[in-house]
Amino acid sequence: MAKLPALSHLCFTFFLYIFATFMTIPVMIDVTMSALCPGKIECYLAIYLTGFQQAIIGLGSLVMMPLVGNLSDKYGRKALLTVPMTLTIIPLAILAYSRTRSFFYAYYVLKILTAMFCEGTVHCLSLAYVADNVPEGRRVSTFGILSGIGSCAFVCGTLSTRFLSTASTFQVATAMAMLSAVYMRIFLPDSIINDNLSAPILSQGKLDGIVNPDEESDKKMQMFKTMPSIEDMLALLKSSLTFSQAAIVSFFSNLSDVGLHASLLYYLKARFHFNKDQFADLMVITGVAGTISQLLLMPVLAPALGEERLLAIGLFFSCAHMFFYSIAWSVWVPYAAAVFSLFYVFSQPCIRSIVSKQVGPCEQGKAQGFISGIGSFANVASPLIFSPLTALFLSEGAPFYFPGFSIMCVGFASMIAFFQSLMIRAVPPISSQRVGNYNCMEA
Repeated sequence: MAKLPALSHLCFTFFLYIFATFMTIPVMIDVTMSALCPGKIECYLAIYLTGFQQAIIGLGSLVMMPLVGNLSDKYGRKALLTVPMTLTIIPLAILAYSRTRSFFYAYYVLKILTAMFCEGTVHCLSLAYVADNVPEGRRVSTFGILSGIGSCAFVCGTLSTRFLSTASTFQVATAMAMLSAVYMRIFLPDSIINDNLSAPILSQGKLDGIVNPDEESDKKMQMFKTMPSIEDMLALLKSSLTFSQAAIVSFFSNLSDVGLHASLLYYLKARFHFNKDQFADLMVITGVAGTISQLLLMPVLAPALGEERLLAIGLFFSCAHMFFYSIAWSVWVPYAAAVFSLFYVFSQPCIRSIVSKQVGPCEQGKAQGFISGIGSFANVASPLIFSPLTALFLSEGAPFYFPGFSIMCVGFASMIAFFQSLMIRAVPPISSQRVGNYNCMEA
């Protein structure tokens, strides 16, 4: 019970952060197209730039996620949370000030640079924080609750966008991002993994202006040792068949999710002339259904069905809702497909819970960072595949008329994840054992 206040502070921090970052999504399509292709409802430059941005961010995250996870195992979650939550403020503040073409390009560049470190980091470290403080038997339900809180923040953010002007949306998002960082630094206690955590990254000697050269040299050596190697990653993959299967599922699941995100809004803009209000309505439906599912259904279904079956159910409905989007024949069909989030939101918490039980207590950050890195690799591949496909089939030069063809291909990627998830069998957790090259006592 003593850990409940820490988890409540984490949940509130996570809520504020998700609220700030997701409330701008409904307006970004209009802002992007207004800056790049004013007065048009189709903008291939915007599609390609968005895909390029996601690919570069994914490439950076592929390197950073495992490193951040490893560093959080050594220096604590709070220290590593501070950096992405602070950097997130900068690009939001730019568009809060102005959304002209020059400011949009400034935002575009800084978003790439900051998101290479920030994208997925807060989520990854929050999951590791939960794994530190929650026993294995309750972990999947708690992961689901954390995802439900994220969905609730997503709903609140997109719903507020529905009633705010574009300028006010970015101003409120910037203020909320600042509030989340300040709240985290003041109220969130650090997650103590063991009694041998390294000294803080910013030691008291640095703050007082006193630097010990030998101490600095030792810290640099420790930092170098903390950087993940290929051998560490292979050790994780070989640690259990379940872990490697979960990694494959995570890759194809993220490949499809990122592909859908890169394609769907432009597809709906061209197909049904959606605007920011309709985007917000669609996201509110998705978020409300996901919140209800993760906060109410998942804590009941997870113990009864098990994580493996719940993962397969989530991925099946993920495939189904993507196929419905791709063949949407009327404006109401996307809204109906969004209701499927009642079930497809099961997949990510289940993957993370399965992975957390396959590693030792000193490697939660490493394992979650590795899975986030797998997702980042999918972030690189997905825009390279699906953005050109989306632009092609929304253009007049499409080989055949099927505007949602790229989204149907996204659904096939999700189907691969679904079939792979059926091969995962429940095994006893091995989180009391070690799978890496280091042990808890090493500095």
